Amino acid sequence: MEKRNSAELMLSEEDQSRIIEMAWEDRTPFEAIQAQFGLSEAEVIQLMRRSLKRSSFNLWRARVSGRNTKHMKLRSPEVSRAYCPTQYKRH
Repeated sequence: MEKRNSAELMLSEEDQSRIIEMAWEDRTPFEAIQAQFGLSEAEVIQLMRRSLKRSSFNLWRARVSGRNTKHMKLRSPEVSRAYCPTQYKRH
C-alpha cells in the first residue's frame, strides 16, 4: 500500500495535474510549489513517482537534478519570474 501524506490527500486531480506541470517547468522552483500547494520537494518527488510512467519519472529526475532554477537558493538573483515571458501569450 502506498503511503500518502495528508497534504497530498487533500489535493484535487486538477491540483495534482498543475503540480506535475509546475514540476516539469524549468523555471518553477520547488519552493513555489510548496508555497502554493503545501508539498515539500520530497512530496513532489513522491507524487511524480506515482503519477508518471517509470521512464517519464526517470527523465524528469535527470532533468531537475542539479538544475539551479528548481531551487530558490541556487537561482541567480537575476531570475525573478517563474516562467518565460513568451509562455503565457496575451490574445
